[in-house]
Amino acid sequence: MKTSVFISYAWTHDAHRAWVRLLAIQLRLLGYTVQIDSAVDYGSSLSNFMRELAAADRVLMIVDENYVERADNRPISGVAIENRWIREVLTDMPESWLSVLFVDNAHHRLPAWLADKRPKGFDFNSRPDFDQFTGIEQLDDLWRWIEKLPADKQHALSPAVVLERRARLERIDAMRDPANYANPALGGRVTFQHNDHPHYSVGYGEYKFNVVVDSCSSDSVYVLVDGGLKAVGLITSPDFDIAAIGTFLRPGRAVTPVVGQKVVLMNEAGALCVLTIDAVQYEINNATYTPASVTFTYEILAGR
Repeated sequence: MKTSVFISYAWTHDAHRAWVRLLAIQLRLLGYTVQIDSAVDYGSSLSNFMRELAAADRVLMIVDENYVERADNRPISGVAIENRWIREVLTDMPESWLSVLFVDNAHHRLPAWLADKRPKGFDFNSRPDFDQFTGIEQLDDLWRWIEKLPADKQHALSPAVVLERRARLERIDAMRDPANYANPALGGRVTFQHNDHPHYSVGYGEYKFNVVVDSCSSDSVYVLVDGGLKAVGLITSPDFDIAAIGTFLRPGRAVTPVVGQKVVLMNEAGALCVLTIDAVQYEINNATYTPASVTFTYEILAGR
C-alpha cells in the first residue's frame, strides 16, 4: 500500500495555492498518495475527517505567515479547524508523524500551540537576493522524512535516482501489459516475441485461445498446451477436410511445426483454431540483440 501524506495549508493567494499543488504533484510522481483539499464539510463530517487524518502516514503543514495568522487568530477558518484536529490526534501519533514546511516564512514562525513542540521542519524559503531557491535538495529532505530515513545523506539515494528507478519499473510493467499480447478478432496475423510473455491470446470468451510457443530451431517452434489449451495437433495433410480437422489433435503436450505448416488448437470449451506458422526468428545475442519471435496467421473456427 502506498504511503499517504496529508497536506494542510492556507489559501493565501492563487500563486501560493499553485505552489502547493505543484509540490503535491511532485510527491505523487514519487509514488505517494497525497490528500489535499479534501471535500469535507467541517460542520457535519468531523468524524470522517478525523478518521482520514488519523489514517494518514504523514501530515505536512505548509506554514507561511498567513497560515500562522489563521491558525492563531481566526478560529473559524479552515486552517484553525484543521489545527485543532491535528492537535487532538497528535498525542497518539509518533514524533515523526507531523512535520512543517516553511515557505514565505523567513523567521520560521509556527502556530502558537505548536511552537514548544519543535516539530521537524523543512526550509523552503527562497532568497532571490542571494540567488537561493528551493529545488531537488529540499525535496530530497522531504522524501527522507516520509520514508523514515536518517537525515544523514552519506549513503542516500536522491529523488532523481528514485524517479529513474520508478520509470524503469513502469516501463517493464507497460511492456508486460496483457493487452500487448492479445487480439480478440476471430482471425488475423501476429508476430509474438514469446520470451516476453507466457502466451498470446487470440479470440474471446468461448473462442479464446492462449497460444504458448517456445524456440526449437531456426525454422520451427514448439506449440504447447501449457496456456490452458485442451489439446494441440500438427496438421500433416495439406489438403485436409475442415470437417475432420479434429482428427489431427493429439493427447501430448506439444507439437513442432516448421515454417509453412499448420497446427490445430482446441480450448477447454472444445472450440478449434488453426494456426499457420509464417516465420520463425531465433534469438540472436550479438551486439545488436534480436529477440526470439514467431509470426503466425490464425483462424478461429466459429460455430464448430
